Parts: sequence; C-alpha cells; structure tokens
Amino acid sequence: MFDNAKILVTGGTGSFGKKFVPMLLARYNPSRLVVLSRDEMKQWEMAPEFADDPRVRFFIGDVRDRDRLYRAFQGIDYVVHAAATKIVPTAEYNPFECVKTNIHGAMNVIDAAIDCGVKKVVALSTDKASSPVNLYGATKLASDKLFVAGNSYSGGGTKFAVVRYGNVMGSRGSVIPFFLSRQGSGSLPITDARMTRFMISLEEGVELVWHAFEDMVGGEIYVKKVPSMLVTDIAATIDADATHQIIGVRPGEKLHEQMIGEEDAPNTYEYEEHYKILPVIHNWSDDPSRIKDGKRVPNGFKYTSDKNDHWMTKDVLGAWVQRYLENPTR
Repeated sequence: MFDNAKILVTGGTGSFGKKFVPMLLARYNPSRLVVLSRDEMKQWEMAPEFADDPRVRFFIGDVRDRDRLYRAFQGIDYVVHAAATKIVPTAEYNPFECVKTNIHGAMNVIDAAIDCGVKKVVALSTDKASSPVNLYGATKLASDKLFVAGNSYSGGGTKFAVVRYGNVMGSRGSVIPFFLSRQGSGSLPITDARMTRFMISLEEGVELVWHAFEDMVGGEIYVKKVPSMLVTDIAATIDADATHQIIGVRPGEKLHEQMIGEEDAPNTYEYEEHYKILPVIHNWSDDPSRIKDGKRVPNGFKYTSDKNDHWMTKDVLGAWVQRYLENPTR
C-alpha cells in the first residue's frame, strides 16, 4: 500500500524513525518519505545515509507548531506519529512540556491530517498508557483517546489508529543501552529485583505499524504479543560478572508493564500475533469489519509482563545484543 505513496513520520530521527525509514525503503517504493523532527543535529547525522535517495526529505518541525504541521502534511497520504516526550522521570519533572508535546501535539497532528486530506494516521503509544501511574502514561492515554475519537472528528475522512508497545529493545532511554553503558563497571543498578519488562524489537515495532495501516478501519489500538524478562536477567545477560545494586523504584515507575488493563477486556480481541482494543464509541467494539477473525478475551483479562505466557531466554537476548552492537540504532 506504500508503493508510490507519500509518507511522513513525526519524530523521525528517534530510534523508531531510524529503523522505520530504511525498512520502509527496502520493502516498498514510496514516491516521498518525509522525516519530520525538531532536532537539526539528529537530521544532519541521519541525512548522509539517504543522501543518494531522492525519495527521502528532511523537514524541521515540531508537533507543537500547528502551522508547521499544516505545511508538512500537504500532499501526504500516510502519517506515522512517533514524536513524544517519553522519558518517565523527565516527564515527572517537566510536566507542562510533556503535555505540550504529547497532548497538544496529538491534537495538532489530528487537525492537520484531517484538513490536509491525509488518508491514514498511526500513532505510537506505550504500555504506560494502560492504567497510568505517571504523567507520561497519563498524557499518552489522553493522546490515545484523542486519536480514537479523531475518527468521529474526521467525519469518515482521515482514519486514525494506535499501536501500543512495551519496552522497545535498544531504543533511546531504555534499559539495554543503559546497562551496556555500565558494562564492565562491576555493578549495575537495579530498581527492584522483582521488576519485569516486555521485550519488543524495533523491527517488530515497525512491522506492527505496517499491519495497523493495512488492517485498520479506524479507532483500533493494536498490541503485539511479545515475550517478557526479569530486569535482573537482562542485567545478567549484559554483564554476567556485575553485582546488582538495588536502588529503588524511580518516580512514576511500575514494577511490571501492562499493555491491556482489566477495564479494556470487554472490548479486546485476540489474534494469532496480537491483540486489538476496539473503541466503545458508536458501538465500534461490536463492528464485524473491525473484529474480523478476532476472539473476544475473557472478562478480567489483563496483559502484563509478569503474567506473560512467553518469556525471553538469556541466550535469545544475548544473540540480539550481539547484533545490536554490530549495528546499533541510536
């Protein structure tokens, strides 16, 4: 569906964008792929990789700037919204800035997409939007609700959907690059020995976005089935000789990640490789065109990293870390 299409990714110089752009160009042949971000240095560092590809354009802009988005979205067919303020402690100590990017920015993306005639938008979300306990999660829950409601707001024009991730392996600010930065120091800080995290690769994240674009009718939240790991096992894989220093849970941090809460169970359907949370508005959660071949999950269902049926082994993570070190996405 992306052949000869015009595609834009917000926050395109972040970890997701740096994986999304080359993967998209390798599989499809878009007529234009616009990388929008507010950091000129990151654009300057990323641009040489695509210097000989006339399909790739770099566009300085901030999702907080509504007028700039209107200019950027002109003629665009599909938008991936990856821009966010996402570091939990940063959001806790800079709440106004987090709201401006994650909520006001989402509103600007929705308005610009509708008014500029964008066909479909997929927004990236987080496990922290499910039963949020921190400001980042609360802003992303609000953002998710805005994108779901955008399907009513657009009056049947632009379609919006959301993909929800847990811990993205190797992404900026995540646990694996942090532990790698401390490798050989003799000690790795652990917030709590009981802590677990979902483990999804950037490649899997990109493929979930592609699936959302192909499958969406509008208003769906897609959650991929992924394995979990104890944070202590992640640390032991990175540096088997390091001791673990228990430092306590950080402000706004959860012991376990949750991507689907019990309150979402009545509107959640299971598929072979993912779950889909359908919106309650307009009875869309009972819409056959959205449900397709899904099976409704039982009442009381939750999808959390500590109660997962699928666990990643140290050997599997170790092999992934070796590949990451050979070709990291920063």
